Amino acid sequence: MIRSGGCLCVGVGYEVTGDPAQPVACHCSQCARTSGNYAVMAAWPASELVLTASESLAWFRSSDSASRGFCTRCGGNLFWREEPEGDKIYVAMGTLDQPTGLRLAGHIFVGSKADYYEIADGLPQKPGW
Repeated sequence: MIRSGGCLCVGVGYEVTGDPAQPVACHCSQCARTSGNYAVMAAWPASELVLTASESLAWFRSSDSASRGFCTRCGGNLFWREEPEGDKIYVAMGTLDQPTGLRLAGHIFVGSKADYYEIADGLPQKPGW
C-alpha cells in the first residue's frame, strides 16, 4: 500500500509504502513544542519514504538522539528520526492524506504530558518510550 502526505503549503510532499508500526501519541515536551500539543506518529522503515516535493524541507537536531523534519515555509511538523540517522522514519499522522486506515495504539511519555487535558481513551499508557 502507498500512502501520501505533505505539509500545509505543499512545499514538502512524500509517499510511504508498506505498513508502519501502529501510531502512538507522544506526550513528551519536544513533541509538544514542535507541534503545539502532543504528536501522533507512526514509524516506517526509512527506506520506504520517498519525497515527492522537498524544496522547503529542513532538519533540526532537537537533541543528541533525534532530528525533526519540517517545512521552512509553513512550519509543518512532518517527521522525526533517530540520530545518527536511524533506520526508521516517524511520520506525523496529521500530515498523511485521509483515509489512513490506521488506528492509534497507545500513548508514550505520559509522565511529561501537559496538565490541560486527560487521556481517557482506554489505550495503553507508558511513562517513557
